[in-house]
Amino acid sequence: MHTSHPLIRISGTALFAVASLILSACSGMTQQEKNTAIGAGVGAIGGSILTGGSTTGTLGGAAVGGVIGHEVNKPAK
Repeated sequence: MHTSHPLIRISGTALFAVASLILSACSGMTQQEKNTAIGAGVGAIGGSILTGGSTTGTLGGAAVGGVIGHEVNKPAK
């Protein structure tokens, strides 16, 4: 029987712990703040993919995505 390498098990456990902390940090956010964070994340991934992983493309995508996410379902004044 083959057991996985200890480093792989530790990395998996650490990844799970960090993901849990990140998700719990969003519990106190308003919907608009959540939309901004999601937009920035999606924009960063899109910018990275479109520019072949350049830092400028990733940061630009995050900025544009954050602005778009912030404006989605914005409450009327």
